[in-house]
Order: sequence, then structure tokens, then C-alpha cells
Amino acid sequence: MTDFVIQPSPQPPAMLFDLDGTLIDSVYQHVLAWQQALSAFELDLSVWKIHRRIGMSGGLLVTALLRETGGSLSAEQVRALNLAHAEAYGQRRDTVRPLPGARELLATLTEHRVPWAIATSGLAIAARPALDMLGLPADTPLITRDQVRFAKPDPDLFLAAAARIGTDIRTAVVVGDSIWDLLAARRAGALGVGLLSGGYGREELERAGAYRVYTDPADLLLHLDEVGIRRDPV
Repeated sequence: MTDFVIQPSPQPPAMLFDLDGTLIDSVYQHVLAWQQALSAFELDLSVWKIHRRIGMSGGLLVTALLRETGGSLSAEQVRALNLAHAEAYGQRRDTVRPLPGARELLATLTEHRVPWAIATSGLAIAARPALDMLGLPADTPLITRDQVRFAKPDPDLFLAAAARIGTDIRTAVVVGDSIWDLLAARRAGALGVGLLSGGYGREELERAGAYRVYTDPADLLLHLDEVGIRRDPV
């Protein structure tokens, strides 16, 4: 008779979160900030066209938007445009709020010892105030554009986030609201989960690689078992 050995249950997968549109309700503030910054450089674009690029790094976003207008900017002007966007977003920061369930989701993961980190295409100067907004300590694992060579849709941010918390990216779950998050997750070799809270549609997120799509962090919290995270019974 063959003896079967029951292996211990594997550790829950780590979760890597985008920030804007995933944990905080800030996508449209970024869209309007980009529109204001672009207008200062006499580059006029409809807000919907700008929205389609939110989630990319600032440099890639500007390159993509310049293709839309047929304009051109020097490297110095691109840097100035990014700074103008950061200033315009700062003027709107007091209207940004955590998305429904974001605080509760992160607290639940921490309570159940599920490793997690945040990886954002934004600069640290824009991202760090969000930690206070979410009620998170200053030492929260946070990877920003300043810390990697390339931002989304390249996988660098998520790879760096996985390394920061000591997890294998191939067993991690990446949660994002844009197709750029999910493309980056796919290239990193992680499982992608989409949220509708950034304005992209369900089919768009699924085509970009989302295994599951939920409304917002609160909806994801209700369905953690579907992404392989089991909470201890009460």
C-alpha cells in the first residue's frame, strides 16, 4: 500500500497593488491635471484621450499624447510638463479619497499575514501622501517611478515590489485598474486582477490579462477566496 503524505497548505499569494484608481479615487484628478499642464504648453486634448493613458509613466504618457496632437517637445520641456502636472494634481489632492473598502482590504490582508505592497507609476512626492490617506505607516512597502528604470507597461515596478517583500512574482497577484497595470503584470509573470474603479471596462481589463474583475477594493475584499486567499474561520 502506498503511503500518501499530506503536504502543508501553501502560503497565500502576495498581493501587489497599483495606487491611483485602485486604492485611491484619483484618476480623474490626474486627468484634469494633465489637461491643465498640457494646455500651458498649447497642447489641447479631450479628457477622454488623456484618460486612456493614465497608468503609464509620465514620460510614456507624454510621448503617447504628443502622437495624438502631432506636437513635439524637447527633453527639458517634457520634464517641465511633468512638473506642471505634479503641481496641478497637488492643487486637487484635497478632493482625493480612498476607494470604498481600500483601508479594510489592506487591514484584512495584514491581519491574516498576507504579504502586500504598492507599486505606482507616480513619483514618490505624489504617492507618499496617499499613505496617510489610507491610514498606513511610513514604512509601508511602496515602489514608485523614482525607484525603477521603466514604469508600466514594463514590469519593473511589480518586480521591484515583489522583491521588496521577499515574494516570488510568479506566485503573486497584481491588482490594478488600467490595462497598463495588467500588461505589466502579464510581462512580470504574475496573476492579474482588474478593478473597474479607474474607468476601464470589464472586457478591456480581461483582454489585457485580468483573471478576475471586481468593482472596487470592497468588492475584491468580499471575493478574496477567488484569488487564492483564505481567511481563517471566525
